[in-house]
Order: sequence, then C-alpha cells, then structure tokens
Amino acid sequence: MAAFRLPQRVTGRMVLFSLVAFFAVIFAANFTLATLAVSTFGGVETKNAYQAGLAYSREIAAARAQESRHWKVDAVLSPLRADGVTVEVTAKDGADFPLAGIDFTATFVHPADRRQDSVVPLNASGSGRYRGLARVPAGQWDLVVEASRDGERMFRSKSRVQVR
Repeated sequence: MAAFRLPQRVTGRMVLFSLVAFFAVIFAANFTLATLAVSTFGGVETKNAYQAGLAYSREIAAARAQESRHWKVDAVLSPLRADGVTVEVTAKDGADFPLAGIDFTATFVHPADRRQDSVVPLNASGSGRYRGLARVPAGQWDLVVEASRDGERMFRSKSRVQVR
C-alpha cells in the first residue's frame, strides 16, 4: 500500500523568509555588477559640449590645411621578440622630397580603455624616416601618427592596426 504524504503547509514565516532571500540575492547581484561596472569604466567623457564643438571646428580646419600640403606619410609596424613593436614612419612632401625638421609622434590608442594608451616619440633616422619603440601588448589598437613643427600640428592620421 502506497503511503500518502500530505502537502507541506505554506505559513507566513515561510513566505517571509522566501521573499527576504529572493530580494537579498537580487540586491547582492545588483551591487556586485554595479561595483564592477564603475570600477572598470575607462571610457571617454565630454566635460563641456560647447568646447568639444569648437575643437571639432578646429579639427576640420586642420584637416583642410593638411590636405592642401599633399604630404605622403606611411607607417610600418615591425614586431619585436618581447612585448612591443618598432614604428617606422616615412614622410615626403607633395614634390616627393623627404620631410625634415618635423617632430613625429605615434600614439597607440586602445579602442575601449584609454588608460592603456601609449605615446611613442619618433626620432629622425635620416631621409624623411622617423623611428620609435612602442611597448604595447598584442591586440587591436588605433595608431595615431602626428607631425608638428614649432608646436603647430601639421599632419594627423588614424588607422586601426593589429599588434602581434
């Protein structure tokens, strides 16, 4: 003969403990996720939209001036055995003559976390060539190459690169 088991009664105390446990788990999960989100945020913030708009107008003017110079600038990355790459930039003017007397920098910009950005000064190595050593981990980066003379930016390019 099969034994019958009576269903357990739902009491007020059982309902109270279930509700408290449910909301405790939800609160703990939300607190943990919010803490992780805030502590790992490395994104970009715009502090002043008006100033950002003025900077954008200056960028447009600088791009037009850069286009009128007709410079040819090529950057080549060569991986090193250790953690890093060699950046070599070749720069020529519109008449195909090597550019000299210009300060070049290469900046490796992390696409998701600006805290990992790395600025690399490039040293002139003759005949329109500039070279520098970057210590960046493998992955995708935005390579920003800038040239300036007497504090004025003359050239800027940005491209997505894969560091191996």
